[in-house]
Amino acid sequence: MRGFGAGALGRVVRSGVGRRRVQTVVIAVATMMAVAAAVVAGSLMVAAEAPFDRAFGQQRGAHLTAEFDPAEADTAGIEGTARLDGVTATAGPHPSARIHVVDAEGRRTPELLLVGRSGPRADVDDLDLTEGRWATKPGEIVLGTSFIGPAFELGSTLRISEAADGPALTLVGFATSVSETAEAWVTPAQVRALASKDTPLASQMLYRFDPAPSKSEIGEHREALAAALPSDALLGTQSYLDTKRAADQGAAPTIPFLIAFGVLGIVMSVIIVASVISGAVGVGLRRIGILKAIGFTPRQVVRAYVAQALIPAGAGIALGVVLGNLLAVPLLADTEQAYGTASLSVAWWVDVVVVAGALLVVGIAALVPALRAGRLRTVEAIAVGRAPRTGRGRWAHRAAGRLPLPRAVTYGLAAPFAHPVRALAMLLAVAFGTVAATFAVGLTASLNAVGTAQDPEDRAAVTAFTGMPSPHGGPPPAGDRSEIPAVDPAQARAAIEAQAGTASSYGKTQEEATVAGVSGSVRAGLYQGDFRVGGYEMISGHWLTGPGQVVVPSRFLETTGAEVGDTVKVTLHKDTRALRIVGEAFDTSDDTLEIHADLTDFPAIQPRVYLIEVDDGVDPAQYAQKLAAALRPLGGDAMANSPSERDNFALILQSMAALLTLMLVCVAGLGVLNSVVLDTRERVHDLGVCKALGMSPRQTVGLVLASVAGIGVLGALLGVPAGFALHGYVLPVMGHAAGTDLPPSVLDVYDAPQLVLLGLAGILIALLGALLPASWAARSRTATALRTE
Repeated sequence: MRGFGAGALGRVVRSGVGRRRVQTVVIAVATMMAVAAAVVAGSLMVAAEAPFDRAFGQQRGAHLTAEFDPAEADTAGIEGTARLDGVTATAGPHPSARIHVVDAEGRRTPELLLVGRSGPRADVDDLDLTEGRWATKPGEIVLGTSFIGPAFELGSTLRISEAADGPALTLVGFATSVSETAEAWVTPAQVRALASKDTPLASQMLYRFDPAPSKSEIGEHREALAAALPSDALLGTQSYLDTKRAADQGAAPTIPFLIAFGVLGIVMSVIIVASVISGAVGVGLRRIGILKAIGFTPRQVVRAYVAQALIPAGAGIALGVVLGNLLAVPLLADTEQAYGTASLSVAWWVDVVVVAGALLVVGIAALVPALRAGRLRTVEAIAVGRAPRTGRGRWAHRAAGRLPLPRAVTYGLAAPFAHPVRALAMLLAVAFGTVAATFAVGLTASLNAVGTAQDPEDRAAVTAFTGMPSPHGGPPPAGDRSEIPAVDPAQARAAIEAQAGTASSYGKTQEEATVAGVSGSVRAGLYQGDFRVGGYEMISGHWLTGPGQVVVPSRFLETTGAEVGDTVKVTLHKDTRALRIVGEAFDTSDDTLEIHADLTDFPAIQPRVYLIEVDDGVDPAQYAQKLAAALRPLGGDAMANSPSERDNFALILQSMAALLTLMLVCVAGLGVLNSVVLDTRERVHDLGVCKALGMSPRQTVGLVLASVAGIGVLGALLGVPAGFALHGYVLPVMGHAAGTDLPPSVLDVYDAPQLVLLGLAGILIALLGALLPASWAARSRTATALRTE
């Protein structure tokens, strides 16, 4: 023989591929979906591995960001710092200022660092422009990608103040700085135009060092910068290590989620491809016998059947790689937002590994039954034909026949036992699809619960400020802060209560405090008034109910070794109080240790902000404008809160879970489809006999669907508990990666009716996969089926 492409062997291969068109299409499509799922899963798993480090290298991130006072150091002096020891690259100096941006709805953001740059490209901090374009002229602004959402859309107009005649900027793009050197960018001339007494101008300089400096080395570089310029020139610095720690902490909760879906996708891909290929080769025993009878050697038979599997599988693999890359692009874009990094893409070696792995799985899956076929004697292969082995599954038919069900249904229920290996592959496909659906439903519900349980200060509709600089990042009123009088709390409360549309409010302040047994300071959140609405979701214990109590997050308990019920000594402004820990709070804020206590315990301190909920139907932006008009004469201010970035993060994970689950369910359905096609083709003669004896098309459909119904039920019984257990394992791991335990409201998200519906979904996967071949079997003519061997 002259190989696959020519001669008798080539004709056998081409004939086998062309004659079994349905089987060829099923092999190609199933392999395509499985490979696509593996590419997506592998890409996301790779993206979860050190995303900040890779993005930092691609963007040539700044190891040290320094801010200088241009009144103390001129441009030449700042540029001269580029020649300091260890500096390998610099960018700047860029003019910068700190501003507040007001969106079209009147909501004002926390203070943003605005930097003037002529373009996104640079030797240091090479920005990734994700949407739109760069700001090329005055009146245009680019925001960081964390602002992407309904409140900020390309082309919208943003104002620098709430005054109608305030400077207006058009949003033209979104960019990502892995170094977080700024939250917004404009042209250098625009920054200088916005500079004023209230928004003083500064100069930003970015530095890279080789090798990447440690924490102590960053301190040495900072000292060298301060020594190279006048004593008051250096206003502040930011280390890449702080940014890296925050980015890694934000990425950590997603890693268990991606690994769980990745492993599911890869395992399902292997199962489906192996079952599809081995089943396709295994059904051709009679044709193998004929080939041997006309002179084909066992080796040629093996080569022919491996080739018949590799051709459609190869086409499916090629299409699957393309489809997987296309599907991975939007998911990786979402992952960039989730991680706060940039430039994530499908690694080339992921495609190579998936293709090589798929070819290996296909080759082994085809070779094993082909070798078995090659060893069969010619007479045995012809005699066996395509029917199942004699006697296999008869006990199942006898047992099913005793059930009080129509004969067509009992015949179908017993059919899978004739091919136990194929039935096992179908069962695993349904079970894994059900696992993915159950896990995704639970994950979505848990993420919604996390959004509901987020920091109450973030979810308040309106925040009012007393005129003191807010430690939470909110804006004080315009003017020199040192000259701003604090609003009398009684006046602030009176103004809030008098404002139409007020539903509830409470006062809060945050102060640096010390706690016995904790090194360094902790952040103390102190509450005044009816702050029940500001309570955190509790993991254990209860929220504050009065003085003498303190609520702490999980990280505090882990750090100190304390437990709920213990007493801790809290010192604030030299005033020490012994407070009893009454609850463990679900606190998803940053990695700063924070405690929560009643402001009554520290009477010398006044609230700095008031968190307000408005009545139903009241627009928060309009409410905030009216309240601000009442507070500003007193030295205060108010603003409507923008949508939380944490909500965007939850939506990203939910969309990723939905797409990954859809892919896995489709792969599971294709696995069922392939198995049922093989069974139906094998039993076409039996079906012809049943039709000749009076079986109607509807009964034929019922027979085929019944053949997968039992597998669907068993797959659901296995998949739902496994998905439930996977959720129960992965969610706490995600929480611990974020530095917190999870409350029952986040973990206990399933109810009995929901689990029943998920079980029905598993059965539905099996039935939908069998529906097409069932319809084909019902439409086949009796005479044609009887002539088929």
